[in-house]
Amino acid sequence: MAGNDATLLEVKNLSIELQRGQERRTVLDEVTFSLAERAVLGVIGESGSGKTILAKALAGWIAPPLVRKGGSVLYRGRDLFGMTEAETRALRGRHIGYIGADPGSSFDPTMPVGVQIAEKLRAVRPEIPMAHAVKRTIALLDRVRIPSAARRYREYPSQYSGGMLQRAMIVDALVAEPTLLICDNVTQPLDVTVAAQIVRLLRDLREDIAAGILFIATSIPIVSEIADDLLVLSKGRIVERTTPARMVSAPGHAYSRELLERMPHIWTEQPPLRSTVAAEAARAAVGNKAPPILSVQDVTKHYAVPDRDKFFGKQIVQAVRGVTFDVFPGDNFGLVGESGCGKSTLSRLLSWVEPPDKGHILFDGKDIGQMNARERLAMRKGFQLLLQDPYNCIPPNLPVARTIGFSLQVHGAGRKEIQEKVDAVMAEVGLPRELGERLPIGLSAGQRQRINIARALVLEPRLMILDETLSALDPMEQARLLDLFEKLQANHGLTYLFISHDLAMVRKVCTRIAVMYLGKVVELADNQTVFFQPAHPYTKAMLSAVPVLEEKPYRAEDCLLEGEPPSPIDIPQGCSFRPRCPLAFGRCAEQEPGLLARGHHEYAACHLAA
Repeated sequence: MAGNDATLLEVKNLSIELQRGQERRTVLDEVTFSLAERAVLGVIGESGSGKTILAKALAGWIAPPLVRKGGSVLYRGRDLFGMTEAETRALRGRHIGYIGADPGSSFDPTMPVGVQIAEKLRAVRPEIPMAHAVKRTIALLDRVRIPSAARRYREYPSQYSGGMLQRAMIVDALVAEPTLLICDNVTQPLDVTVAAQIVRLLRDLREDIAAGILFIATSIPIVSEIADDLLVLSKGRIVERTTPARMVSAPGHAYSRELLERMPHIWTEQPPLRSTVAAEAARAAVGNKAPPILSVQDVTKHYAVPDRDKFFGKQIVQAVRGVTFDVFPGDNFGLVGESGCGKSTLSRLLSWVEPPDKGHILFDGKDIGQMNARERLAMRKGFQLLLQDPYNCIPPNLPVARTIGFSLQVHGAGRKEIQEKVDAVMAEVGLPRELGERLPIGLSAGQRQRINIARALVLEPRLMILDETLSALDPMEQARLLDLFEKLQANHGLTYLFISHDLAMVRKVCTRIAVMYLGKVVELADNQTVFFQPAHPYTKAMLSAVPVLEEKPYRAEDCLLEGEPPSPIDIPQGCSFRPRCPLAFGRCAEQEPGLLARGHHEYAACHLAA
């Protein structure tokens, strides 16, 4: 491995088995590698390849039903598996830092983020005074570019965006100055701009923290930006040891070549959209001025939240601000933007989980807000919402078939009809029939999302809203589900609304795209225009951050934004993008631009677009 420093970590013939009831399955098989001080080692593989189990083994978190069958993990010559629980805990807190992929569940929601980090530091290094721990925590929050770090120190996890929580997890891992940092899929749940910032931040911190870094990911372009060397993991075995450059130019294993082929190509290859059905339907609907299946008209949603600086005070979160667009039958409409831009709030409004404060949402020409409860229940069969988290969306105590058929039961279907429809839809989405009697425990993220798709499809909807449905999946499993969505669209005439931060996926499947920033749509155009002739500086910034191996037309050095968007509580006067825009001028501070027409069905909310 690269680097001239001393060996920090040595893994020798590590084998781990999953033992559950009568099930015996090898999840890591004779894994061997080493990591030097200050080196960065990348580990790549699809979902189920054993990456996360490896990360947990290196942090000393192997417990039933996982069992070590052989091998060792040596940290500076000491075997983690030969230590007591207390010794392992002390090592993990003081010398080994771990950053996971789920920042939302990593902090206690009842305590301020900064306080938790400072108390963690005091727990592993009790000799440090509390005042020094607070000072160091605030300094690190500032170092990872969390704005107003001293104020954010006292804020709760619910007041942080996903990107800010991920930065706070980095602070939590670094606060005790570890010498080994394990990054387990830290960029996968993040939007492209925040993910690019996190990778750049880790790269900048690399020399400062003097730690060896194990960087686990599913994206070869992301690993290529930070790693010195690369391990390719498949079914628990290392199938190739290489460098990122050699992986891209001359992959040595068939599995490595398959991973490489799955990586997105946005600008150098221009194949037809995956769904020609969607492309043709969208062109026909827009050209013939067909009525939209979903019409969103000046929709606004604000929330009142407590102001922690004022007794009984309130602040207004402007989550969605006057959003307007139409989705036509057979279309694949994309809605993209950074975390906190209002995409998920809008998805709840569209599916009427909660009503908007202002504006109208029409499904098949009928205003949902004017419907009574019975009409809304019938309407819900017409469109379904698929969420991001494949684990918490499925009840753990119900067999798979009952979960899929429950909505039919709500709508009054008989037992025989439910059984027939559930069997048919399970076969259509690629779920084995015998899975129907099993609980979802032990199923992969991809299998769980297929259950969610089946649960929605069983009602025979016309419109499906996919809110980050594929973001938790690796590129190979994502590609399989995109194939499934295309087949379902061809068979059932479905219309899709993709809400996503994954611009590479949006490029593959969406016919028209709306870009959101701070609760507003700032650009709306067809796929080709958005990716090749974007009019808004924010769109260019997002495109500059897409992790790809090809050369981009937009350089991150020129376009990429630093830090977080302004708070939706305190939106800047004039153009809300102005504080982060490299092209802002006087008028931008005075007047907020509306969506201006810049071509046939193309709009941009930018004074320069006029």
